[in-house]
Amino acid sequence: ILNYDIMARFRRRTCIILLLFILFICSIMMALKTLRPDRAGFGDPFGLGLLPELQQRTVLLDSKQNSLNRAQGDTVTHVSNLHSIAVNTMKASMSPVKKLEEELSSPNYNFHIFYYTWYGNPQFDGKYIHWNHPLLPHWDPKIANNYPKGRHNPPEDIGANFYPELGSYSSKDPTVIEAHMKQMRSASTGVIVLSWYPPGMADENGEPTDDLVPVVLDYAHKYNLKVTFHIEPYKDRDDRSMYHNVKYIIDRYGSHPAFYRHKTSTGRLLPMFYVYDSYVTIPEIWANLLTVSGSQSIRNTPYDALFIALLVEERHKHDIHRSGFDGMYTYFATNGFSYGSSHHNWASLKAFCDSNNLMFIPSVGPGYIDTSIRPWNNHNTRNRVNGKYYETAFSAALLVRPEIISITSFNEWHEGTQIEKAVPKRTGQVVYLDYKPHKPNVYLELTLKWSEKYRKEQEQWLM
Repeated sequence: ILNYDIMARFRRRTCIILLLFILFICSIMMALKTLRPDRAGFGDPFGLGLLPELQQRTVLLDSKQNSLNRAQGDTVTHVSNLHSIAVNTMKASMSPVKKLEEELSSPNYNFHIFYYTWYGNPQFDGKYIHWNHPLLPHWDPKIANNYPKGRHNPPEDIGANFYPELGSYSSKDPTVIEAHMKQMRSASTGVIVLSWYPPGMADENGEPTDDLVPVVLDYAHKYNLKVTFHIEPYKDRDDRSMYHNVKYIIDRYGSHPAFYRHKTSTGRLLPMFYVYDSYVTIPEIWANLLTVSGSQSIRNTPYDALFIALLVEERHKHDIHRSGFDGMYTYFATNGFSYGSSHHNWASLKAFCDSNNLMFIPSVGPGYIDTSIRPWNNHNTRNRVNGKYYETAFSAALLVRPEIISITSFNEWHEGTQIEKAVPKRTGQVVYLDYKPHKPNVYLELTLKWSEKYRKEQEQWLM
């Protein structure tokens, strides 16, 4: 009887302890649930380091490593080969994409993001391109003498203050292009603003990239993204050459399902072109192309489009209006650097655009630092403040209720405006900046947060 009583007490005590343990676990789970961020993956921006990695399962580092291990004799140099690799890769991964479609947020076609395909490495290009960017001298020789000269020496030493998770990649690498599309889609951006030079032309540190456009379009379509064009200031850009090049782009790429067209207030679906450094051409030349009475007028032709000019100084707004542009954007991610990039001027610019039937597209960025290529330009650095700078820019943009917000940039590494994944790296005497204490995808998640916030607010504006 005594043994039976002891055993009964032991069982009761065990049950009580087990019950208390279960209650403890349940209380912990409830507490964690209250800390769980919204669907966008965010709560307090200062707690971002606790957040789960968005789509961590889709990281393509293994694929990238495989591509980097290929023999140099297998390098891809022709667009036909690139296109065939891209098609085969896409065919092989169509079912995972369907799953991703279900997991990723829908693309926001009012979020446009600047994208650069000018990077190269020996595996795909026979040499490094852009990662070995030269150190640009100051225009004042007295100041220039105080700073180092030469160029960067990849892969350990690159022309950037941050280091990409994908390493010193080639923009021709299909696995890189796909990784970029996944990242942009995970951030809920919808339109890629592709840096573009005419065939055979490039910036002074790069090589022609027009052959890559079909591959970018194909991968963009795979992730339900759209592509528009950021027309760079190529040699002899004027009304005639612009007409020719716009015609070329629309004829060559306009039928692709990923080619972006914007629905205007009148219901027309028109291509859109951002025109970088538009102010270097006088308004009279632009008016030849962009006004109905112009000698090279593109208006009311099959090649009519929305043309968005870069506004830097305040006076440019009048030139833009006189030139016949359809809108303006501010590009630079440096608050206070120029009139256009200063957040406090956006309200007056939006009012000017509204009164002149123009689109105002503010450009937001996560920060700015270009001392890896302009070592004398420290005063224009804008610290990221662990994401706070980026959120402040988004907040300022939403205040003016724009139809479109542009993001500078996905991968302009030279100027440190990228939201692409970056990782900590130290090599020799070089210590790269990073996104710590947050994860490499923190700026993609912040973009997703503000994309969803923008959607909700835009619904209220339209009511």
